Amino acid sequence: MEIGFLGLGIMGKAMSMNLIKKGFKVTVWNRTLSRCDELVEMGASVGETPAAVVKKCKITIAMVSDPAAALSVVFDKDGVLEEISSGKGYMEMSTIDPETSCKISEAITSKGGSFVEAPVSGGYKHAETGQLVIIAAGDKALFDEAILALNVMGKKSFYLGQVGNAARMKLVVNLIMGTMMTTFSEGIGLAERSGLNPSDLLDILDVGAMATPLLKAKGPNMIKSNFPTAFPLKHQQKDMRLALALGDENAVSTPVAAAANEAYKKARSMGLGNLDFSAVLEVVKPYKD
Repeated sequence: MEIGFLGLGIMGKAMSMNLIKKGFKVTVWNRTLSRCDELVEMGASVGETPAAVVKKCKITIAMVSDPAAALSVVFDKDGVLEEISSGKGYMEMSTIDPETSCKISEAITSKGGSFVEAPVSGGYKHAETGQLVIIAAGDKALFDEAILALNVMGKKSFYLGQVGNAARMKLVVNLIMGTMMTTFSEGIGLAERSGLNPSDLLDILDVGAMATPLLKAKGPNMIKSNFPTAFPLKHQQKDMRLALALGDENAVSTPVAAAANEAYKKARSMGLGNLDFSAVLEVVKPYKD
């Protein structure tokens, strides 16, 4: 089976590389085609357009930055819709809102294709090592057909039923993650301002009930004001915005997440959007004058 892969950003590149390493035939496309060069050296083919990739491949995966990019890849000239047809599957692995996912699903299925939304939880390191958590919904037959590829890219895949459910679940997950990071940042700042050693804080958290892989992975760099990008802050803020909209849609109060979103917005205004989302520390730490 040949798999198409649209979008070679920080996540998509690592995910598609894993597929190639495990012996899948992969055809790649990126808006800036030069980003395909490294994958070509590994054995990938290049499609000049999303339509060309879909024409060649039975299953095509998209991993792009936001809802606007996801829609563009599908609906624009030379997009996915020009070649999707019966017997072809499309998997949207980007983090987008449920409405966008449903719009793409309806367009794909109206042309006879099958559709699965499958956003991922995890950052660059998880993508690089094939340890993502994949949250899927949509056509169960396509999900089952693609499971070998999903197992290469992730350590666990969940199937949640109808289209929209996976998009909603991913937004809930990232709302929690984004809010945790702002609170963690405030704690680091308060510890240092109080004359405490932030390294001691990390050690205490690591052996207590609040120990998590997230805090363990991010903390050491954060206390050094070092923010190597695993998940860009601008994408975290986008996800917070979409999650808050989901809360509004369902009349769920999310005041803590709303406050966290303001911190991410401030960080973006400070030019920190391309750093890791842990760079929100630069906004919320109280000891920074």
